[in-house]
Amino acid sequence: MNDGQRLPEVKGGIAPYLMVEGAMKAAEFYRTALGAEIAGAMPPDGSGRTMHVHLYINGGSLMMTDPWPEHGHPAKEHHGTTLHLQVEDVDFWWERAVEAGMTITMPLAVQFWGDRYGQLRDPFGVSWSLASRG
Repeated sequence: MNDGQRLPEVKGGIAPYLMVEGAMKAAEFYRTALGAEIAGAMPPDGSGRTMHVHLYINGGSLMMTDPWPEHGHPAKEHHGTTLHLQVEDVDFWWERAVEAGMTITMPLAVQFWGDRYGQLRDPFGVSWSLASRG
């Protein structure tokens, strides 16, 4: 991406930027589990770490990096954050995510506000919620 290529467009109002151990592995996992498209990625360093990966998921951008403790960015457990995907067919998205290896933390069900909603955790420790309007 730094060799004169145009940077991918940042889509959506807020673009989360995650730090995960194995950013490229996570990107590949999200391709399978969430239908992500890899919009761009920096090549890995000699240790296999990636400084920047840009994904498109459900019309929005998600960016990721591996931890870089020598630059003040050590690996940390993800707390208090859930990435939400509002989708047309939550059952399709849910089944694909679970089949790919996400763990159910809140079963998919119709909630009091009317959405069919549930929560999952991916193998990288990131919490996700999926929902469709009832």
